[in-house]
Amino acid sequence: MKIACWSGPRNISTAMMYAFANRADCAAVDEPFYAAYLALTGLEHPMRAEIMASQPQDPAEVIAELTGENPGGLPHVYHKHMAQHMLPEIPRDWFGGMKHILLIRHPARVVASFSAKYENPVLADIGFVQQAELHRQLLAEGLDPVVVDSADIRADPEGMLRQLCARIGLDWDPAMLSWPAGPKPEDGVWAAHWYGAVHQSTGFAGVEGPMPELEGVAKALAEAAQPSYEELVDLRIRSE
Repeated sequence: MKIACWSGPRNISTAMMYAFANRADCAAVDEPFYAAYLALTGLEHPMRAEIMASQPQDPAEVIAELTGENPGGLPHVYHKHMAQHMLPEIPRDWFGGMKHILLIRHPARVVASFSAKYENPVLADIGFVQQAELHRQLLAEGLDPVVVDSADIRADPEGMLRQLCARIGLDWDPAMLSWPAGPKPEDGVWAAHWYGAVHQSTGFAGVEGPMPELEGVAKALAEAAQPSYEELVDLRIRSE
């Protein structure tokens, strides 16, 4: 099985990757289109040169790797994607070979966290519009995408991951609930900038605290993302 999880930044996307990678039967791939995205957009992200050198910049080469044999010959592979990396000019004719997950998080939490690490973010940087558009496309193609909210996973990791596995046809494995602290083999080179907190973790963090209070540009950005989030949030799966 090939699993494509579409998230935005500053979600629990890396923790989710670690959860799947901790299964003995599953490999993981970290943001495979990142270098291609930077090459196509010309954006100046932290560690841009290192990212460009670490991955294929040609989307066709990335797609060939994703659709080829799973790393290590394992039965399953989990692809951690950022929705904003899937630019319109990147082909999508390979989507049918994947099980698709959309991992969402409330815009106010994303904006508060992302703004602390990335200067002057705009709507295109945080993935909400792209997630909603991807969801519409996947539905139109009959690919049954599964929507899951990070807040629900943090509140009930086992219940939510059991539900998620059931929806995509994957046997439950309790190894998904914890992992060793520290860097992981599947980490992208950008981990040095972004993954400090998750490298200290050994499992999913608990329930989040109060919603951050945003002002000015940050508040406007979260409000602009809200309609796309609301398009998906009522479709999310729940634990039983």
